[in-house]
Amino acid sequence: MHYGYIGLGNLGGHLAASLLREGFQVTVHDIDPALAQRHLALGAGWADSPAELAGMVDHVFTCLPSPAISEAVLAQLLPDMRPGAHWIENSTLGRDDVLRLGQLASESGVRLMEAPVTGGVHLAAQGEITVLAGGDSDLYDLHLPALQAMGGRIFHMGPLGSAAVIKVITNMLAFIHLVADGEALMLAKRGGLDLKTAWEAISASSGSSFVHETEGQLILNGSYDIAFSMDLALKDLGFAMGFGREFGVPLDLASMTQQTFVKGKAAYGGRAQSTQIVKLLEDLLQTDLRAEGFPARLE
Repeated sequence: MHYGYIGLGNLGGHLAASLLREGFQVTVHDIDPALAQRHLALGAGWADSPAELAGMVDHVFTCLPSPAISEAVLAQLLPDMRPGAHWIENSTLGRDDVLRLGQLASESGVRLMEAPVTGGVHLAAQGEITVLAGGDSDLYDLHLPALQAMGGRIFHMGPLGSAAVIKVITNMLAFIHLVADGEALMLAKRGGLDLKTAWEAISASSGSSFVHETEGQLILNGSYDIAFSMDLALKDLGFAMGFGREFGVPLDLASMTQQTFVKGKAAYGGRAQSTQIVKLLEDLLQTDLRAEGFPARLE
Protein backbone atom coordinates (compact mmCIF):
# COMPACT_ATOMS: atom_id res chain seq x y z
CA MET A 1 0.00 0.00 0.00
CA HIS A 2 1.02 3.56 -0.63
CA TYR A 3 0.60 5.63 2.54
CA GLY A 4 0.53 9.39 2.94
CA TYR A 5 1.85 10.96 6.12
CA ILE A 6 0.98 14.50 7.18
CA GLY A 7 2.61 16.10 10.23
CA LEU A 8 6.36 15.54 10.56
CA GLY A 9 6.95 17.15 13.95
CA ASN A 10 8.60 15.67 17.03
CA LEU A 11 6.43 12.55 16.96
CA GLY A 12 5.02 12.22 13.46
CA GLY A 13 8.43 12.64 11.89
CA HIS A 14 9.67 9.50 13.64
CA LEU A 15 6.52 7.51 12.84
CA ALA A 16 6.76 8.34 9.14
CA ALA A 17 10.47 7.46 9.15
CA SER A 18 9.69 4.08 10.72
CA LEU A 19 7.29 3.28 7.87
CA LEU A 20 9.99 4.13 5.36
CA ARG A 21 12.66 2.09 7.12
CA GLU A 22 10.35 -0.93 7.03
CA GLY A 23 9.94 -0.61 3.28
CA PHE A 24 6.53 1.04 2.96
CA GLN A 25 5.89 3.43 0.10
CA VAL A 26 5.22 6.80 1.73
CA THR A 27 4.49 10.30 0.46
CA VAL A 28 4.81 13.06 3.07
CA HIS A 29 3.66 16.62 3.68
CA ASP A 30 4.23 19.19 6.40
CA ILE A 31 3.62 22.91 6.66
CA ASP A 32 7.42 23.14 7.12
CA PRO A 33 9.03 21.42 4.11
CA ALA A 34 12.41 21.34 5.87
CA LEU A 35 11.08 18.68 8.24
CA ALA A 36 10.74 16.28 5.30
CA GLN A 37 14.41 16.22 4.33
CA ARG A 38 15.27 13.04 6.21
CA HIS A 39 12.17 11.31 4.82
CA LEU A 40 13.09 12.25 1.28
CA ALA A 41 16.56 10.82 1.94
CA LEU A 42 14.87 7.57 2.98
CA GLY A 43 12.94 7.45 -0.30
CA ALA A 44 9.69 9.26 0.52
CA GLY A 45 7.74 11.21 -2.04
CA TRP A 46 6.68 14.81 -1.40
CA ALA A 47 3.30 16.50 -1.85
CA ASP A 48 2.91 20.28 -1.80
CA SER A 49 -0.45 20.15 0.00
CA PRO A 50 -2.77 17.75 1.81
CA ALA A 51 -5.08 17.79 -1.21
CA GLU A 52 -2.27 16.82 -3.57
CA LEU A 53 -1.17 14.05 -1.21
CA ALA A 54 -4.73 12.70 -0.95
CA GLY A 55 -4.88 12.10 -4.68
CA MET A 56 -1.54 10.27 -4.75
CA VAL A 57 -1.92 7.65 -2.01
CA ASP A 58 -4.16 4.77 -0.89
CA HIS A 59 -4.51 5.76 2.78
CA VAL A 60 -3.41 8.73 4.92
CA PHE A 61 -1.78 8.95 8.35
CA THR A 62 -1.82 12.25 10.25
CA CYS A 63 -0.07 13.41 13.41
CA LEU A 64 -1.12 16.96 14.26
CA PRO A 65 -1.04 19.19 17.35
CA SER A 66 -4.74 19.86 17.95
CA PRO A 67 -8.26 18.70 17.01
CA ALA A 68 -8.83 21.98 15.15
CA ILE A 69 -5.79 21.37 12.95
CA SER A 70 -6.81 17.75 12.35
CA GLU A 71 -10.22 18.94 11.23
CA ALA A 72 -8.73 21.59 8.94
CA VAL A 73 -6.39 19.06 7.32
CA LEU A 74 -9.22 16.55 6.95
CA ALA A 75 -11.28 19.16 5.09
CA GLN A 76 -8.43 19.49 2.59
CA LEU A 77 -8.03 15.72 2.24
CA LEU A 78 -11.58 14.54 1.76
CA PRO A 79 -12.38 15.96 -1.70
CA ASP A 80 -9.38 14.18 -3.23
CA MET A 81 -9.12 10.91 -1.29
CA ARG A 82 -9.64 7.79 -3.35
CA PRO A 83 -12.83 5.70 -2.96
CA GLY A 84 -12.37 3.26 -0.09
CA ALA A 85 -9.49 5.25 1.42
CA HIS A 86 -8.80 5.18 5.15
CA TRP A 87 -7.63 7.94 7.48
CA ILE A 88 -5.38 6.76 10.33
CA GLU A 89 -5.02 9.43 13.00
CA ASN A 90 -1.93 9.28 15.24
CA SER A 91 -2.81 12.56 16.98
CA THR A 92 -4.24 12.67 20.50
CA LEU A 93 -7.87 13.76 20.16
CA GLY A 94 -10.80 13.79 22.53
CA ARG A 95 -13.32 11.00 22.05
CA ASP A 96 -15.99 13.46 20.92
CA ASP A 97 -13.59 14.83 18.31
CA VAL A 98 -12.78 11.31 17.09
CA LEU A 99 -16.43 10.38 16.70
CA ARG A 100 -17.39 13.68 15.08
CA LEU A 101 -14.50 13.67 12.61
CA GLY A 102 -15.08 10.00 11.90
CA GLN A 103 -18.65 10.84 10.94
CA LEU A 104 -17.48 13.69 8.71
CA ALA A 105 -15.06 11.36 6.97
CA SER A 106 -17.67 8.62 6.52
CA GLU A 107 -19.99 11.07 4.77
CA SER A 108 -17.30 11.33 2.09
CA GLY A 109 -16.74 7.58 1.94
CA VAL A 110 -13.58 7.61 4.07
CA ARG A 111 -13.22 5.40 7.16
CA LEU A 112 -11.28 6.48 10.24
CA MET A 113 -9.06 4.43 12.53
CA GLU A 114 -7.58 6.25 15.51
CA ALA A 115 -4.07 5.18 16.48
CA PRO A 116 -2.58 7.53 19.09
CA VAL A 117 0.80 6.55 20.48
CA THR A 118 2.33 6.65 23.95
CA GLY A 119 5.73 6.12 25.53
CA GLY A 120 7.73 9.16 24.47
CA VAL A 121 9.47 10.57 21.43
CA HIS A 122 12.62 8.52 22.11
CA LEU A 123 10.65 5.28 21.68
CA ALA A 124 9.06 6.63 18.51
CA ALA A 125 12.56 7.24 17.15
CA GLN A 126 13.41 3.58 17.82
CA GLY A 127 10.16 2.27 16.29
CA GLU A 128 9.25 0.90 19.73
CA ILE A 129 6.48 3.25 20.84
CA THR A 130 3.15 1.80 22.02
CA VAL A 131 0.24 2.19 19.59
CA LEU A 132 -3.36 2.35 20.86
CA ALA A 133 -5.81 1.62 18.05
CA GLY A 134 -9.54 2.18 17.95
CA GLY A 135 -11.90 1.35 15.10
CA ASP A 136 -13.34 -1.49 13.07
CA SER A 137 -11.49 -4.81 13.23
CA ASP A 138 -11.03 -5.06 9.47
CA LEU A 139 -9.26 -1.70 9.40
CA TYR A 140 -7.05 -2.77 12.29
CA ASP A 141 -6.14 -6.03 10.58
CA LEU A 142 -5.40 -4.30 7.27
CA HIS A 143 -3.12 -1.64 8.74
CA LEU A 144 -1.53 -3.74 11.50
CA PRO A 145 1.73 -4.23 9.54
CA ALA A 146 2.11 -0.44 9.30
CA LEU A 147 1.35 -0.03 13.01
CA GLN A 148 3.91 -2.73 13.81
CA ALA A 149 6.49 -0.82 11.78
CA MET A 150 5.88 2.20 14.01
CA GLY A 151 5.59 0.56 17.40
CA GLY A 152 6.73 -2.23 19.67
CA ARG A 153 3.41 -3.00 21.34
CA ILE A 154 0.08 -2.60 19.59
CA PHE A 155 -3.30 -2.68 21.35
CA HIS A 156 -6.70 -2.74 19.64
CA MET A 157 -8.78 -1.05 22.34
CA GLY A 158 -12.18 -1.51 20.70
CA PRO A 159 -14.49 0.63 18.57
CA LEU A 160 -13.79 4.16 17.44
CA GLY A 161 -13.28 6.42 20.45
CA SER A 162 -11.82 3.71 22.69
CA ALA A 163 -8.22 4.64 21.99
CA ALA A 164 -8.91 8.29 22.79
CA VAL A 165 -10.07 7.30 26.27
CA ILE A 166 -7.06 5.11 27.12
CA LYS A 167 -4.57 7.58 25.62
CA VAL A 168 -5.91 10.38 27.81
CA ILE A 169 -5.76 8.07 30.83
CA THR A 170 -2.11 7.22 30.17
CA ASN A 171 -1.16 10.88 29.70
CA MET A 172 -3.07 11.90 32.82
CA LEU A 173 -1.08 9.38 34.84
CA ALA A 174 2.18 10.55 33.28
CA PHE A 175 1.59 14.19 34.27
CA ILE A 176 0.60 13.22 37.82
CA HIS A 177 3.75 11.09 38.07
CA LEU A 178 5.85 13.96 36.72
CA VAL A 179 4.70 16.39 39.41
CA ALA A 180 5.11 13.70 42.08
CA ASP A 181 8.61 12.83 40.86
CA GLY A 182 9.67 16.45 41.12
CA GLU A 183 8.48 16.56 44.73
CA ALA A 184 10.26 13.28 45.51
CA LEU A 185 13.55 14.44 44.00
CA MET A 186 13.29 17.72 45.88
CA LEU A 187 12.77 15.86 49.16
CA ALA A 188 15.90 13.86 48.41
CA LYS A 189 17.91 16.99 47.59
CA ARG A 190 16.76 18.97 50.62
CA GLY A 191 17.26 15.88 52.76
CA GLY A 192 20.95 15.88 51.88
CA LEU A 193 20.97 12.83 49.61
CA ASP A 194 23.11 12.44 46.51
CA LEU A 195 20.61 12.88 43.69
CA LYS A 196 22.17 10.34 41.34
CA THR A 197 22.08 7.66 44.01
CA ALA A 198 18.58 8.72 45.04
CA TRP A 199 17.37 8.45 41.43
CA GLU A 200 18.89 4.97 41.16
CA ALA A 201 17.35 3.85 44.46
CA ILE A 202 13.89 5.09 43.46
CA SER A 203 14.27 3.35 40.09
CA ALA A 204 14.90 0.08 41.92
CA SER A 205 12.00 0.56 44.34
CA SER A 206 8.25 0.09 44.50
CA GLY A 207 7.95 3.86 44.07
CA SER A 208 9.44 3.92 40.60
CA SER A 209 7.54 4.81 37.43
CA PHE A 210 8.18 5.04 33.70
CA VAL A 211 8.19 8.84 34.07
CA HIS A 212 10.79 8.73 36.85
CA GLU A 213 13.03 6.41 34.85
CA THR A 214 12.83 8.52 31.68
CA GLU A 215 11.82 12.15 32.25
CA GLY A 216 13.47 12.15 35.66
CA GLN A 217 16.82 11.88 33.88
CA LEU A 218 16.12 15.02 31.84
CA ILE A 219 15.21 16.93 34.98
CA LEU A 220 18.46 15.91 36.65
CA ASN A 221 20.41 16.88 33.52
CA GLY A 222 18.67 20.27 33.45
CA SER A 223 17.74 20.12 29.76
CA TYR A 224 14.10 19.16 30.42
CA ASP A 225 14.10 18.26 26.70
CA ILE A 226 11.23 15.78 26.37
CA ALA A 227 9.85 17.36 23.14
CA PHE A 228 6.39 17.78 24.66
CA SER A 229 4.98 21.17 25.59
CA MET A 230 3.00 22.66 28.45
CA ASP A 231 0.22 23.45 25.98
CA LEU A 232 -0.03 19.80 24.93
CA ALA A 233 -0.06 18.68 28.55
CA LEU A 234 -2.89 21.07 29.33
CA LYS A 235 -4.81 19.88 26.25
CA ASP A 236 -4.62 16.28 27.45
CA LEU A 237 -5.44 17.14 31.07
CA GLY A 238 -8.48 19.03 29.78
CA PHE A 239 -9.61 15.88 27.97
CA ALA A 240 -9.12 13.89 31.19
CA MET A 241 -11.20 16.30 33.25
CA GLY A 242 -13.92 16.14 30.60
CA PHE A 243 -14.02 12.35 30.87
CA GLY A 244 -14.20 12.67 34.65
CA ARG A 245 -17.32 14.80 34.36
CA GLU A 246 -18.85 12.56 31.69
CA PHE A 247 -18.23 9.30 33.54
CA GLY A 248 -18.92 10.65 37.04
CA VAL A 249 -15.40 10.03 38.35
CA PRO A 250 -13.87 12.60 40.75
CA LEU A 251 -10.31 13.22 39.54
CA ASP A 252 -8.79 14.98 42.53
CA LEU A 253 -5.14 14.33 41.66
CA ALA A 254 -5.68 15.14 37.98
CA SER A 255 -7.42 18.39 38.92
CA MET A 256 -4.54 19.45 41.17
CA THR A 257 -2.05 18.51 38.44
CA GLN A 258 -3.98 20.53 35.87
CA GLN A 259 -3.79 23.60 38.10
CA THR A 260 -0.06 23.06 38.56
CA PHE A 261 0.36 23.03 34.78
CA VAL A 262 -1.70 26.22 34.51
CA LYS A 263 0.88 27.80 36.84
CA GLY A 264 3.69 26.29 34.77
CA LYS A 265 2.34 27.78 31.56
CA ALA A 266 1.95 31.18 33.23
CA ALA A 267 5.55 31.03 34.45
CA TYR A 268 7.34 29.61 31.41
CA GLY A 269 4.94 29.81 28.47
CA GLY A 270 2.87 27.24 26.65
CA ARG A 271 5.75 26.13 24.44
CA ALA A 272 7.98 25.31 27.41
CA GLN A 273 8.84 21.65 27.96
CA SER A 274 6.25 19.83 30.06
CA THR A 275 9.06 18.56 32.30
CA GLN A 276 9.71 22.16 33.32
CA ILE A 277 6.69 21.82 35.59
CA VAL A 278 9.27 20.64 38.14
CA LYS A 279 11.07 23.97 37.76
CA LEU A 280 8.18 25.64 39.62
CA LEU A 281 9.37 23.88 42.77
CA GLU A 282 13.03 24.52 41.98
CA ASP A 283 12.38 28.24 41.56
CA LEU A 284 10.16 28.45 44.63
CA LEU A 285 12.80 26.86 46.86
CA GLN A 286 15.77 28.29 44.93
CA THR A 287 17.14 24.76 44.79
CA ASP A 288 18.06 23.06 41.53
CA LEU A 289 17.79 19.34 40.89
CA ARG A 290 21.03 18.71 38.99
CA ALA A 291 23.18 15.61 39.04
CA GLU A 292 26.06 14.31 36.94
CA GLY A 293 25.77 11.45 34.49
CA PHE A 294 22.31 12.05 33.02
CA PRO A 295 21.59 12.68 29.31
CA ALA A 296 20.23 15.86 27.78
CA ARG A 297 17.92 13.80 25.56
CA LEU A 298 16.61 10.26 25.75
CA GLU A 299 17.97 7.88 23.09
